[in-house]
Amino acid sequence: MDSASFAGNFDPNRGDGPLATAPSDPNSSPATLSRFESLKRRDWITFLQYLGNQKPPITLAGCRDNHVTDFLRYLDQFGKTKVHLTGCLFFGNPEPPGPCNCPLRQAWGSLDALIGRLRAAYEEHGGRPESNPFAGRAVRVYLREVRDQQAKARGIPYKKRARKRPTTLTDKTVVASKGQGGNATGSGSGSGGDGSGSAAQTTFTGV
Repeated sequence: MDSASFAGNFDPNRGDGPLATAPSDPNSSPATLSRFESLKRRDWITFLQYLGNQKPPITLAGCRDNHVTDFLRYLDQFGKTKVHLTGCLFFGNPEPPGPCNCPLRQAWGSLDALIGRLRAAYEEHGGRPESNPFAGRAVRVYLREVRDQQAKARGIPYKKRARKRPTTLTDKTVVASKGQGGNATGSGSGSGGDGSGSAAQTTFTGV
């Protein structure tokens, strides 16, 4: 596809880029759309334009997960994230001291969010979940490889966000009852103070 038709840098998480010049539906009301919906519509039109500009053009019915990964690679030319090559002196350095000639790429997080929006748009436009090309194995493998490669090259390891354990009413009730028991005992003898202290130490904290 001719990259000249997509002027500017494309950021999948912004409202500008390749779709800024895409024709809009005169019957729609852009002002009423949320940011997510606006990005999803922009991304969907961009993808359809990409398919139509292939030689030969690819129909949506004929789209497969390998076409999606080709689209993601195509978007790298609009990327803004420096990804150091293996031979670069700054490979694995999260804060490189100087510039280098390594290429700019789309950040893994941006691509992951983009695929999420396109996956939803595909089904909203009548596509079946079981044949959704954005949920295909090739796409999942590609995103995982991009994530791991960028984490090594930039020296910023990917860490899965830990889920916090919710504090339940039972936890609070148990701690409160223990504390009350310790105070009651403490009023009768000095050893009761230790019981109160141990109750305080068992207070639930989220992970």
